[in-house]
Amino acid sequence: MKSLKPLVFVWMVLGAPLAEPPQSYAYPERPLKLIIPWPAGGDTDIILRIVANGVQKHLGQPVVPTNIGGASGTKGAAEARKSPPDGYTIYAVHDYIHTTHYTGVSDINYWDFEPICLATSTQSILTASPKTPWKNFKEMVEDAKKRPEQIAVGVTLGSRTHFFPAWIANEAKIKFKYVSYEGTAQRTTALLGGHVDMGESNLTQHDKVKAGQLKFLAISAEKRHPEVPDVPTLKEVGVNVVYPTNRGLMAPKGTPEAVLAKLEDACAKATKDPEFAAQMQKQATDVYFLGRREFARFQKELDDKTKSLAVDLGLLKTKK
Repeated sequence: MKSLKPLVFVWMVLGAPLAEPPQSYAYPERPLKLIIPWPAGGDTDIILRIVANGVQKHLGQPVVPTNIGGASGTKGAAEARKSPPDGYTIYAVHDYIHTTHYTGVSDINYWDFEPICLATSTQSILTASPKTPWKNFKEMVEDAKKRPEQIAVGVTLGSRTHFFPAWIANEAKIKFKYVSYEGTAQRTTALLGGHVDMGESNLTQHDKVKAGQLKFLAISAEKRHPEVPDVPTLKEVGVNVVYPTNRGLMAPKGTPEAVLAKLEDACAKATKDPEFAAQMQKQATDVYFLGRREFARFQKELDDKTKSLAVDLGLLKTKK
């Protein structure tokens, strides 16, 4: 037995630390960078900054948002993918990661990252410029049938803001003209200025609708929203489209398990905070938390749906 003691000592000194990365015990020891792959001022930027503030309260270190826009969100995704998998760079993601992949804009997809959490979901509303002549969705469809590819819709090509009206057009048997802008802020400015006829927005624009600056035509939800009870769902007007924007956090592939667990826990605690819910309500956004495993399943299901939709819409064009 005496001859075994040195071996036991060696295992205790050298072997035990291998079971857990040393950094995980103290993580995080410095601020984290959150890559937001869109310009500042848009819905995703505002919402994910709220998420960052909530997460940092439970990590004990700042989570610093960094906007890296360009190429329909793929420039920021590429930066996140090549970042060190040490837990100090995290990535703000929404459904665009699937659409840009299947439209050939990017070779990046959700499987290039580690899931952390899904945090929010925002219902989309088909919104028109006040300069358009239509009073409702039905009149818009009638006009589109008379003037195929003449109604201009502001989108970010390849992103979910492109899929949303394209799906509506496919269901309604009409065709739009798509004009690309980089991010929500630019698209909204174009819509407010009447440079495009329609686009996607959400309930954060309700004040502008009440002021006559925009018109809500139909909401992409299972049922009408109590804030805008006069706005029909797309299903009500004969278009079977339910397509919210789902936002969450991911990390570079290879990030240690213990680090991911801490990030997931911080996200879970943040989304349970009543103040977080109140801030999301101001952004017309629902708190929708899914942990790592559930988020991974959610991403797989959404990816399958997006690929199928890309085929149906004639948009499928992958780089790999």
